[in-house]
Amino acid sequence: MSTKTAANKGATKANGTSFTKEIYLRWFKEMILMRRFEEKTGQLYTMQKFGGFCHLYIGQEAILAGMITAIRKGDKVITGYRDHAHPLVLGTPAKNVMAELFGKTTGTSKGKGGSMHYFDKERNLFGGHGIVGGQIGLGAGIAFADKYRGEDHVTLCMMGDGAIRQGILHETFNMAMTWKLPVIFIIENNNYAMGTSVERTSNVHDLSTIGESYDMPGLGVNGMRCEDVHEAISMACEHVRAGNGPYLLDIKTYRYKGHSMSDPQKYRTKEEVEEYKKQDPIEGVRDTLLTKKWATEAELDAMDEAAKKELEEAVKFAEESPSPSVDELYNDVYREPDYPYEKD
Repeated sequence: MSTKTAANKGATKANGTSFTKEIYLRWFKEMILMRRFEEKTGQLYTMQKFGGFCHLYIGQEAILAGMITAIRKGDKVITGYRDHAHPLVLGTPAKNVMAELFGKTTGTSKGKGGSMHYFDKERNLFGGHGIVGGQIGLGAGIAFADKYRGEDHVTLCMMGDGAIRQGILHETFNMAMTWKLPVIFIIENNNYAMGTSVERTSNVHDLSTIGESYDMPGLGVNGMRCEDVHEAISMACEHVRAGNGPYLLDIKTYRYKGHSMSDPQKYRTKEEVEEYKKQDPIEGVRDTLLTKKWATEAELDAMDEAAKKELEEAVKFAEESPSPSVDELYNDVYREPDYPYEKD
C-alpha cells in the first residue's frame, strides 16, 4: 500500500513520502529472508542437492521490498529467471519455494519449473521465465486482460538489462502505449546482463529513456534504497491507474554474485563488488531502525535468526517431500482430450 498519506509520529521522509517504523521493519524482515534464502540456495547448489541453472538475487533485495509496500493486493507480477525472491516477497511460504528448487510435488510449480520458473496463481505471480525477454510480451498481455475486464490492477513486468535488447520489447512498448495498457515495465538493472556491461551493448546508457520513441515516460531509480524504489513504483502505479498507459522504471541495482552459479565473473573487479556492498540495502534499513531507535540490535538479530530457522525447516520440508511420478509428465500439458477435431 502507498504510504503517501501516512502521518505516524516519527515517520522518516524521503522526497515527501512518509515511511513508518512498521514499514522499515517489514523491509528488513522481507530482505533478510530473501538474503538468507539465496545464501542457503547457493550452499545447497554446490552440494548438488538440485541441478539446472541457478541465478541468485543477493544484493538486489531492495527492489522487491520497496515494490511490495507500494503495490495493491490484486496487482500482478511477472519476471525473468532470477526469480527465487519474487514468490517470497509476495507471500509464498519459503518451504514451497524451496521444494520447487528440489523438484518436488510440493513446489510452486509442482517441481516442474525449478529455479527458473516460479508461479503462484493465488498471489498473482505469473513466472519466472527462462526465455530471455519472453515475459515482456506476456506482461503486456496480462495488463490487456485487466483493462479488457475493467479491473483496477497494475501489472509489474520485470526484466534484466540484458533482456531489453530483445526485439519483443519494442513491439510490446508500441502496442502497450497505443492501447494505454496498465503495465509498469521495470528494468532490474544490475549493469552486466550475463556478463557484458550496458556500456558495451548500446549507445544508450540511460535505460530510462528507451521508451521515449513511443512517448513512454521513464525514470531512473536508485535500486539500493527501499525508499527510492517504493516512491518510484508508487508514483508509476498512480500514473498507470489514472489511465495514462505504461511507465518505464530503470531501477539500478547490483548483484553481488555471478550471473549464475557457474559465472567466473571475470568482467568485473572484486574492488567494484566491495564498493557496491557499502550501499547494501539491508544494512541501510538496519541503520535507520537503529538510529531512530525503532529496533535494537537484539531484535534485528532475532529476526535474522527466525529467517534462518524458517529456511532450515524449508530445506527439511523439501527433502522429505515426494518427487513427481512418471505419470505427472502428462499433467498440466496444453491438451484437450475431448477436443472435437482431435484424431485418435
